[in-house]
Amino acid sequence: MADTITLDDLAQVLTECAGADEETALDSGSLDVPFTDLGYDSLALLETAALIKQRYGAELSDDQVTEVRTPRDLLDRVNALRAATV
Repeated sequence: MADTITLDDLAQVLTECAGADEETALDSGSLDVPFTDLGYDSLALLETAALIKQRYGAELSDDQVTEVRTPRDLLDRVNALRAATV
């Protein structure tokens, strides 16, 4: 298991949970773009958090998920949780 999840990992999880099209594809230019601007709503983020917990062992509370605004924010929180449990 890798120590951190990457933007590519997050993109895969988001695609599995909410689908994706060319307009919502995550890349390095979208790290600081709000999820709402990328087309992801709170339900998609809750589903994403559930799959991240299952796949990577990092559990975000519902409150933490609703506070997440950007892909960078989500990656930072998940990777901090993973680092704390290693």
